[in-house]
Parts: sequence; structure tokens; C-alpha cells
Amino acid sequence: MIEIYDTTLRDGTQRKDISLMSRDKLHIAQKLDQLGVAFIEGGWPGSNPKDVEFFEMARHITWQNATITAFGSTCQANFHPRDDRNLQALLAADTKVCTIFGKSSVLHVTDVLRTTLENNLRMIEESVAYLRSEGRRVIYDAEHFFDGYNEDPGYALSAIKAAVTGGAETVVLCDTNGGTMPWQVAEIVGEIKTQIAIPLGIHAHNDAECAVANSISAVKAGCVQVQGTLNGYGERCGNANLCSVIPNLELKMGLQCLPEGKLADLFDISHYVAEIANLAPDEQLAYVGKSAFAHKGGVHVAAMRRSPQSYQHIEPELVGNRMEVVVSELSGKANLFSLVEAYGVEAGQESHVNDVLQNVKQLESQGFSFEAAEGSVLMMFKRQESGYTKPFELIDYSALVEHREKRGLLAEATVKVRVNGEIIHTAAEGSGPVNALDLALRKALDGYFPRIRQFHLTDYKVRILDGNAGTNAITRVLIETENGNKSWNTVGAGTNIIDASWQALVDSIEYGLAVA
Repeated sequence: MIEIYDTTLRDGTQRKDISLMSRDKLHIAQKLDQLGVAFIEGGWPGSNPKDVEFFEMARHITWQNATITAFGSTCQANFHPRDDRNLQALLAADTKVCTIFGKSSVLHVTDVLRTTLENNLRMIEESVAYLRSEGRRVIYDAEHFFDGYNEDPGYALSAIKAAVTGGAETVVLCDTNGGTMPWQVAEIVGEIKTQIAIPLGIHAHNDAECAVANSISAVKAGCVQVQGTLNGYGERCGNANLCSVIPNLELKMGLQCLPEGKLADLFDISHYVAEIANLAPDEQLAYVGKSAFAHKGGVHVAAMRRSPQSYQHIEPELVGNRMEVVVSELSGKANLFSLVEAYGVEAGQESHVNDVLQNVKQLESQGFSFEAAEGSVLMMFKRQESGYTKPFELIDYSALVEHREKRGLLAEATVKVRVNGEIIHTAAEGSGPVNALDLALRKALDGYFPRIRQFHLTDYKVRILDGNAGTNAITRVLIETENGNKSWNTVGAGTNIIDASWQALVDSIEYGLAVA
């Protein structure tokens, strides 16, 4: 069993643009506990009040799978451990396990700590021994170990031996600067394993884009603990991404990391943490990104329809993800067949599929994008169905924006539509021209289709495609709508942002009435 040591709440929060309140950290810790990681590093209680508060709250939680750890450093150069405020803060956190880091690099000892090599060894051994004498289990993080080993192998080894002598239960080898290559990690871990009797761990940073590969290499060479963060969050370029490390270990190497069945929760916790951190999820992340199993090329999708293994290295469901087929100008007919099957819409004759495919390609050349606008594509099919009648037909619309003295901005829209042969002409004011058009259209249709009241526009995105054209640029509009049960996306594009918005809006309302 490989121990997963999560440091999202400490190292992960050192990423630029992440700041978690103590209650946020507690919620994430509870999710990590449910996932089944072995250790959750709650923070550095000697560094800030929020982490102190976290540990106070964590004491009152019954943790089912994980052990909460408090993080800190060895004692300062001129202090005995019992007089060191950092170590006293670790004890006050009242965790069963303390993780402390110390220097392995001669450069860091002499130039950063500005102490002697001998005193650094004392600081390591005495700090570990002191925490052990106070009843704490100790994990020792050997900071800058790989760089230090390359500088002076003998001293780097002496530093971790000092931690072993002090009573550490695990020594973690840290690639703190993130520049070591996987083959170097494997070689050095293999050498250290012959010298150190206690378990080894790996803590890798991603500055050379090798953190996951280095973690896997370290395990292959003998490490039994992997430290990392969810989504790879961390300082500079981040830490080893546990959302990749864990499935690699379990699915590729056959090494258990989590309790049985918990791997399928990985997608959900990845997105949960992104939401709490107020960061957009990275859709391109391996395993847990929404695009990890998204297929766009027509040749790929055609093959996938015959054999899902043809362009996927695992079943997406194993990590809680799902396969997605994307429609774009690169699509073939297989993409469209997969889309309509997923939504239960009739594809019709093959000539209809060809017509829709050519329409998609033509519109994308004009600025449309259907990758995230499945509603607009499905409406192309729906409108070709035998016997299909549009719920409403646009006759004309207008949108007016004025700035009036003493009243300020005014946006007003009028809409004329035909429903069941009857012409309805309505007007509405809104906070802007698109909002006014939306309200006017809903007002016109409400008496015929009461369920339109359940349609809520939940997202409205505008993208300028050719900025060099200035105010004559093509604008793409994406609208997301939901009705309480389902959500759908529609698109419009053109040099007129009002008309582009109207195209997306009409598709959205018609989809809601005809398909959703």
C-alpha cells in the first residue's frame, strides 16, 4: 500500500491566487478523508492564525481514514528545540503526527541558514528527537535533497541519517526546486534505499514539468509515500498532481493507494477543490479534466464508436469521469451520430446528417463554435425532422439603447413573432439590449408556453474573434440555460453582437420547448 500524503492545505495554498479560510480548509480536509488518503497536512501552525484555527477545529472532527499532520521546520540555529516557538506551535496543534523539514544542501546550510554543517545536523536530530519525546510521530522532509545530493552526496546522506537517529518514522526526499529528471530521481532513491532502513517518501515540485513522473519513478525505486496536492496546486509551477499520481499508481502499476472503490471519487474532489479555491477547473488535466476523454477528430470518433479502447487508455468511469464527443469543423458523421444518440434526438436520413455536418463546418468558418453549444447542433437536427413545426417564428425585432437626461441609460426591445398563425407584438425594458430582447421574447411566448418561466439563463459569454478589426470584429456569444432538471448551451456569431446574442437566445428557447 502506497501512502498518499496530501499537502493541498499547506503547499497547495502557496500557489499565487489561492487563499483559503480555515473553514474552507476543513471542508477540503473532510473530502480528502472521505477519499481515503493516509495523511492530510493541515498547515503550518507557527506561521499564521488561520492554520492555528484550522487545527483547533480539526480536533473536534472524527477522522475516518486520514491522519492530520502539522507542518513546521527544525529548530532555529541558535535554539534548543524546547525553546523554539515553531516547535512549540507544532505541539500546540495537538496532532498525532508532525512533519518537519530541514536542510540537506550545503549551499542552504551555509548561505541561507548561515550556520555550520555540524549545527545543522544537530538541529535536525534534536528537533526530531524532541517531538518524539513529546509523544509525536515524526515525518521528516529533507528539503532540497536531490540538489543537495548532487552537490555533496555524503552530507545530504548525513542529514537524513540525523533524522533517522532522532526517531523519524519516514524520510521524505524533496525535489524542492523541481528541476530533477525522472532517471536521476530513480537512481538517487535507489542509492539512498541501500543506506536508510526506514521508509522513504517523495515530495516533487513541477518546475520542469516532471513532478508526476518523478513521483512515479521514486515509487518504482522504492519510495512508499507520495506527497502532493490535488490538481497540482502549489508555489511557482505547482506540486505533484495527486489526481494523476494516484490513478497512475493504481491503474498502471497495480499499487493500491486508496480504499477499494474510492478512485471513482477523484473527478468530483478535483472539481470540488477548484470550486472552493475559486479557480476555474483545468479541463486539460489528465484523468480528471473534462477534456481528458473528449474526442473531436472525426477519425477518432469513428474508431471510438467501434471500440472505446481505440483512443482511450482507461475507462473514464474508473476515475469518475466520462467520455465526451465534441462537434466542430473537424468532425465527421460519427461525431454527430454520437451526439444525437446521447441526447435522444433523431438523426434522420444520412442526407440529413450530411447537411448538418456541412452546416456546422460552414458556420464555424464564419466564427461559430459548436464544441460547447450542443443545443444549437441538436436544433439543426430537430428542424429537419419530418413533421416538426417550430414553436414560434420570428418576424422582426428591434433593440434600442438611449442615455436620457435625468434618467440615465435605457434599454428597450420590441419583438414580433408568429405562434400558431397568430402574430404577437411585445416590448420590454431591460438592464441592457440583450436582457430587454430576452424579456420581450419571453413575454410574447408566455401565454402559449407557460413552462418558459422555468428557463433561466445561467451564463452569457462573449468572445471577440478578430480584435484587429476593431468594432467591426466578429463576436461569438455562448448562452447557457437551465430549467431545473437540465442545462443546455447555444451559440450565435456575427459582426453585430445584438444579432449574435439573438441567434443564441432563439436557439436556447426553442431547444427548451422542443427538446429539454
